[in-house]
Amino acid sequence: MSPITRRSRRATAAIAATGALALVLTACSSGSGGGSADDAESAVEEGGTITVWAWDPTLESVAADFEEANPGVEVDIVNAGTGNDQYTALQNAIAAGSGVPDVAQIEFYALPQFALSEALTDLSSYGADELDGTFTPGPWDAVTQGDGVWALPTDSGPMALFYNKRVFDEHGIAVPTTWDEYVEAARALHAADPGTYITNDTGDAGFTTSIIWQSGGRPYQVDGTDVTIDFSDEGTQRFATTWQQMLDEDLVAPVTSWSDEWYQGLADGSIASLVIGAWMRGNLETSVESASGDWAVAPMPQWEAGEQVTSENGGSSLAIPAASENQDLAWAFLEYATAGDGIATRVAEGAFPATVAELEADDFTQQEFEYFGGQKVNEVLAESAANVAEGWTYLPFQVYANSIFNDTVGKAYVSGTTLTDGLSAWQDASVTYGKDQGFTVSE
Repeated sequence: MSPITRRSRRATAAIAATGALALVLTACSSGSGGGSADDAESAVEEGGTITVWAWDPTLESVAADFEEANPGVEVDIVNAGTGNDQYTALQNAIAAGSGVPDVAQIEFYALPQFALSEALTDLSSYGADELDGTFTPGPWDAVTQGDGVWALPTDSGPMALFYNKRVFDEHGIAVPTTWDEYVEAARALHAADPGTYITNDTGDAGFTTSIIWQSGGRPYQVDGTDVTIDFSDEGTQRFATTWQQMLDEDLVAPVTSWSDEWYQGLADGSIASLVIGAWMRGNLETSVESASGDWAVAPMPQWEAGEQVTSENGGSSLAIPAASENQDLAWAFLEYATAGDGIATRVAEGAFPATVAELEADDFTQQEFEYFGGQKVNEVLAESAANVAEGWTYLPFQVYANSIFNDTVGKAYVSGTTLTDGLSAWQDASVTYGKDQGFTVSE
C-alpha cells in the first residue's frame, strides 16, 4: 500500500503497537445511537473540526472537497497506522478516555470487535439503516451487527483471478475456471518452467478465510457473546484438501506477499497469478508498472463447474467512535465519503466501490485499462461483487485470531504439519482465547 501524503497542515500520528492487541475493548461510553440527520445538517452549518483516523490516501481528496463545499468545516486526516497498528492506537485512546478520533477507518474483519464492545456509535439514528440496498450485500452485511449499523463501507474486495496472460499464453495454458483446473494449470506451468509458479503463499489469514468463505465453509458463528468455531465443516476441508495438494507438489512459490521478492515475481512472471480482492487492480498498476500489458483478469475459479460464487478479500469502512464529541459533524463527513459525492472522488483515484450504483454504471464497467491490455476489468470485478456468497461472519476477536495464524496454520508452509492440523490448532487457540475473554465458545 502506497504511503499516505498529507496536506502540510495536517497532523501525522506515529503510534507503535506494543504487545498483543486486547480485542475485547472496554468502551468509555455506551455505544448508543447518535443524533439525527437534521442534527448533522446543523453541525455542518455551524462548522467545526473533526479528526479522521485513516490510512486510505483517497480520503485526503474527499476531505478537501468536503471542506470546499462546507466553509467553516475542517477535516484533519491522521494516519495512526495501518490495520492492526491503528486498532491498537484506537483501543488505547478509548481506554484512556482521550484522544479518540471522530471517525475511524476499520476493516470489515476487525469491525465486530469494536461493535460488540459498544465502542462505536450506532448510525441508525442518522438514517444509515435506510441505506440497505445502496451497498452490495457483502460490505453491507459486514457493517451491520444485530439491530445496529456500526459503520458504512468505503470500498470492497470481491475476489477474481488476476493472471499473467503473457506467461499463460507462452505455455499454451488455458485460464482455469474451476479449482481443479487451477491445480492442473499450476502443474503445467511449473513443469514447463520450474522457476514459474501459478501463485505464492506462505500463510495468510485473510486469503485463507476468503477461500473458505467461497468454498461454502462457515467456521464462525456469532450470536452476541456466544461464539462457535469449527474448522471441520465440509467447505473448510474442501479448501484444505485442495491447497494441501498444491503445497505437497511444490506448486506454490514460497514467497511472502508484499515483499520485494513478491513484487519482482509479479513483474517477471515467475508468480503467474493471484486470486485476490478487486483492489489488486490499482496495486498492479502503480507497483508493478514494468508488467503493463502482461496481466488480465478472469472470474474467480469455482468449486463446481458452472457456478458463480465469490467472496470478499479485504474491504474497509468508516465508523464513529462512541467517545467522539463531534458525532453529528462526523456523520456528515462519513455519509459524504461513503454514500455521497465522495464516492466519485475515491473511484477516480483508484478505489474499488462498495456501492451498487457505481458498480452498475456504464462509465465504470466499460472503462478500458491500458495496463490490462485494454480489458474492461471492472466488468469482471463488478460481477464478482454481485456474486459474493452470503452468511459469512468474522469473530468478535478476529484481529487476535489472525495474529496467531502463522503460529498455527502457518506451520503447514514451513514444517511437516498439514493444513488440517494447522486449522485444528488455530481453532483450539482461538477457542481458548475467546473463553479467556469471557465469551461462551463452542466447537
